[in-house]
Amino acid sequence: MVVVGGSFGALAASAHIPLVLISAMSLFVFAGGSQFLAVAVIAAGGAPVAAVLGGLLLNLRHLPFGLAVGDRVGRSWPARLVGTHLMVDEVVAFARSRPDPDAARRAYWTLGVVMFVGWNSGTVLGALLGDAVPDPAVLGVDAAFPAALLALLLPGLREASAARVAVLGSAAALLATPWVPAGLPVLCALVGVVAAGRGRQPEAVTS
Repeated sequence: MVVVGGSFGALAASAHIPLVLISAMSLFVFAGGSQFLAVAVIAAGGAPVAAVLGGLLLNLRHLPFGLAVGDRVGRSWPARLVGTHLMVDEVVAFARSRPDPDAARRAYWTLGVVMFVGWNSGTVLGALLGDAVPDPAVLGVDAAFPAALLALLLPGLREASAARVAVLGSAAALLATPWVPAGLPVLCALVGVVAAGRGRQPEAVTS
C-alpha cells in the first residue's frame, strides 16, 4: 500500500497539486480509485467540481460494501462511524473472506489501520519524490493501483460464479468507457453482478 500510495502522490505532484491538498485528500477521503480519478481529471484540465462528482460516483460502490460488512465493522455506532472511513476494497474483501464474525472484525480493523497508515505515508513520500520525476507515468506508477486490485481479485476468479461476474462486468465497463463520463464505467460493471445472479440456479431441496 505504501507503493500504491506513493504512485498517487507522485501523479498528484506531477499535476501541480499542492502537498497540503494531496495529504488532505488521502487523510479525509482515503479512497484510491476516487483519488486517482480526481487527479486524472485535474491533470486533464477539468474543473474541481467534475473531479469531486466523478469521485462520488465511483464511490457509490461503498453503499453495497456497507451492507455487506456492517456487522463486521462493529456493533456500536461510534465504531461503525470510524470504521466506515477504513472501508476500502481490500479491507472489505479480506473481512468477507472470514466466516467467523470475530475473526472478520479483527481482519477488518487490522488491515484497515495498516492500509490507512501505509497509504498516507506513501502519499507523502510519493509527492515529495514526484517533483524530481518529470512524468511519473513513464515509470509505470499509474499502473500500481489497478495492478494491486487485480492481484487481490485473481484468487477469487477460480470460482465459476466469480469469473462470470468479472467477465460480464469488465465487458460492460469497456463498452461504456467511450460513451459515459469518467467514473461511470465502473458502475456500469454492476450489470455483471445482476446477470450472474439471474444465471444462478437455485439449489435443490432435499428431504
